Amino acid sequence: MLKALLSLTRPANLVTAVADVLAGMAISGYFLSPNPAAAPIGWLSLATVCLYGGGVVFNDVFDAELDAIERPERPIPSGIVSKTIATLLGSILLATGILLSFIVNQTAGLLAVGIAVASLVYDRFGKHHNWLGPINMGLCRGLNLLLGVSILPEQVLPWVWIGVIPIIYIGAITMISRGEVHGGSATTLRTAGLLYALVIGCVAALAQRQHQLGTAFPFLFLFGYFIFPPLWRAVKEPIGRNIGLAVKAGVLSLIVMNAAWVAAFASFPLALLVICLLPLSRLLAKLFAVT
Repeated sequence: MLKALLSLTRPANLVTAVADVLAGMAISGYFLSPNPAAAPIGWLSLATVCLYGGGVVFNDVFDAELDAIERPERPIPSGIVSKTIATLLGSILLATGILLSFIVNQTAGLLAVGIAVASLVYDRFGKHHNWLGPINMGLCRGLNLLLGVSILPEQVLPWVWIGVIPIIYIGAITMISRGEVHGGSATTLRTAGLLYALVIGCVAALAQRQHQLGTAFPFLFLFGYFIFPPLWRAVKEPIGRNIGLAVKAGVLSLIVMNAAWVAAFASFPLALLVICLLPLSRLLAKLFAVT
């Protein structure tokens, strides 16, 4: 039962959400402060775990009938976890994530509310729309990046536009993920590849602006190495299994992209600490489903 409840939260993905927040903190300049306090880092990291976990739990709640046909092995359609228990778990996680964010500051709390609303809208409505769904899912990640920036509230408005970059990246992953069960379109996959390249270019341009392109380059190279080969295999043979592997690689590689952000806005050693989250995420991905 406990493992089934954990699987509803997608543990491997939770680690990527923490990386988002750490990247946002780096963008805000928090890690360059003389003595950055550890408590806000901890609260926001725990908050994003709760927010992301609550969002994906509700994803399975709203998809229970469809999963009974396409993925009957999942906790809710298999009967291991009831929809009532799952709904309660998702509600507690979202509420806890919002509360923890307000402990840090009001701006963080309001962003957490926005993340919770955006995730519920996606779970219930957004995923069923061809263009709204990817944007909606990307918005959740963009707001999550800004949740990290909100550790210094005055930095949110100057950097609010940077949330567009994860929207593009996650939008691309969401777009191709629709072919995980029945296969997809090579054209869609190629479009996702172009969007991936655009994201790498944007991060590289910002690193150059910070005079840190050399520091960020190893992480950007590693990022490309992880995401493009599985995507290319899916382009050549767009069957469900190959697309699922491309989606999994795209999600887990968020940690590498976030490490590039940290390298560009903070330091190489801190970026290495973020990249250390990748083995943990990959280990959890072997134990629990990523999508």
